[in-house]
Amino acid sequence: MYYVGIDIAKLNHFASVVSSDGEVLVKPFKFTNDNDGFCTLLSALASYDRGSLIIGLESTAHYADNLVEFLVSKRYQVCVINPIQTSTMRKNNIRKTKTDKVDTLVIARTLIAQPHRFFSQEDIDLMHLKNLGRFRQKNIKERTRLKIQLTAYVDRVFPELQYFFKSGLHQKTIYALLKEAPTPELVASMHLTHLAHLLEVSSHGHFNKEQAKELRILAQKSVGSSDRALSLQVTQSVEQIELLDRQITDVESEMTEIMLGLDSVIMTIPGIGYINGGMILGEIGDIHRFSKPCQLLAFAGLDPSIYQSGNFNASHTRMSKRGSRVLRYALINAAHNVVKNNNTFKAYYDAKMAEGRNHYNALGHCAGKLVRILFKMLTDDVAFNLE
Repeated sequence: MYYVGIDIAKLNHFASVVSSDGEVLVKPFKFTNDNDGFCTLLSALASYDRGSLIIGLESTAHYADNLVEFLVSKRYQVCVINPIQTSTMRKNNIRKTKTDKVDTLVIARTLIAQPHRFFSQEDIDLMHLKNLGRFRQKNIKERTRLKIQLTAYVDRVFPELQYFFKSGLHQKTIYALLKEAPTPELVASMHLTHLAHLLEVSSHGHFNKEQAKELRILAQKSVGSSDRALSLQVTQSVEQIELLDRQITDVESEMTEIMLGLDSVIMTIPGIGYINGGMILGEIGDIHRFSKPCQLLAFAGLDPSIYQSGNFNASHTRMSKRGSRVLRYALINAAHNVVKNNNTFKAYYDAKMAEGRNHYNALGHCAGKLVRILFKMLTDDVAFNLE
């Protein structure tokens, strides 16, 4: 076997080839992080049989993603190595040397000395799910911020509006109204037929002409501000919220498509849908990275924190909340849904509540139970059968 070590950077990568005996066959060389550079790498490896090559690179943020996908698409055997493994190997060197060229040899020798797992198309799908899930969370957070901001603007421009619509301020009907008439004066000056039609269409027939009359009277009596600057902020905030709504929908559609292709056993758990399941799988990645359920629990930050001082050991502590925040959010959300759809989890939740725990504490315990079940399901590829 021949081992290829690649040191990843933003603009340029370095690679070298080492035999199974540790002999350097191709000295470290530089190639750019683009198509020409990738072709340079392929040319350097062309003289070796593809099946006898094992390519290794460190997990370094997103800089390696394109190269990994490129090499997997060319049917090369690719391993993504934990930097802790190469760090241990680097410390074994007599001289304290760290350069990009030396690192390629360290990575190659790490492949020789330690067990490794090849990257597959499924791993790439999981990587995409992780990126999409995190992007979705950022968009949801931004949308929430904009909704709070819009509420503050409407409180000044048309404070009576949110109480007129019993379903609250953030609905399609109000957004349609605010985009066309962001101030009470504009609402009051609208032709009644036009206002009634706008409300009826945007609410799918829920609001009629009588309510349009009431709204126009409310606008005439409003104490809201007629500040043009505020009205501009209202309309643009609505447009930004609607844009984020569309983007979140597109992201969720893409996640659903990937999940349908994966056909994972996680979908057999009652209460877990494609989005929540996709976020969990994307954050976990390769389940074989974890040898025990407690490691996965710690990775999600659902493990209890430890407090000890002298002879004192705290018997009740909060969850550590370390590790992946997105995974922890998705697991607790999933646990909430599973409790509503599975009798065993409902009984476990009720037992925790009976102990005097609050709702979120009980859900945290249910999420921990879900992690242990997920670990077994994903490791052995078995469907959920807990009733």
